[in-house]
Amino acid sequence: MTYPKLDELVRTVARLRGPGGCAWDAEQTHESLVQYLVEESYELIEALEAGTRDDIIEELGDVLYQVLFHADLAAHTPGEEFDIEVVAERMTAKMIGRHPHVFGDPVAHTADDVVAVWDELKAVEKPGRTSVLDGIPQGMPALALADKVIGRAQKIGVLDKDAIAAIPMQTEDELGGLLLAIVASAKAQGLDAERALRSTLRDLQGEIRQAEIPASGQ
Repeated sequence: MTYPKLDELVRTVARLRGPGGCAWDAEQTHESLVQYLVEESYELIEALEAGTRDDIIEELGDVLYQVLFHADLAAHTPGEEFDIEVVAERMTAKMIGRHPHVFGDPVAHTADDVVAVWDELKAVEKPGRTSVLDGIPQGMPALALADKVIGRAQKIGVLDKDAIAAIPMQTEDELGGLLLAIVASAKAQGLDAERALRSTLRDLQGEIRQAEIPASGQ
């Protein structure tokens, strides 16, 4: 199967960034484009959650364009010098390697089995990681970061999954109302909910790292 429209988009990016193209595009760097990648990612999330088919197509295209833009920029940056083909090659190898239960002999019948396989593979791929927290981007929004950190805390027994599920709620609508009420109450009292959650997460991550010390023999 070929993708001529995708190839055409790659050529369009190259034309815009090349000689005689767009002056703005030519001046961009990986760093200057970060804000647009973040914005486009959030717009895609909104389209996936509440948009139409056309909205999803448009926003997927915007995110894809950011990926192609970064790859073309790298292709013309000394010391980087890779293009979208290298990115695709690396990702294909990664996905095949991360799915030995599909492309190889191991068996994984359930989603939990798959996660266990992934954890084992990542431990081999990234031997320099000494904590379950390694690899979590600290710049994530506080709620998304909390979800990640809590999952890692449960993995090593710092938090008990059953104990955490003490607040009664059955739907995301109920959860959304509860979160909104907490933020509204914090705002009314002059408190910053985002900062407060980040502060608590720093403490929790400290507990996790402390709990890992005996296991690592330090």
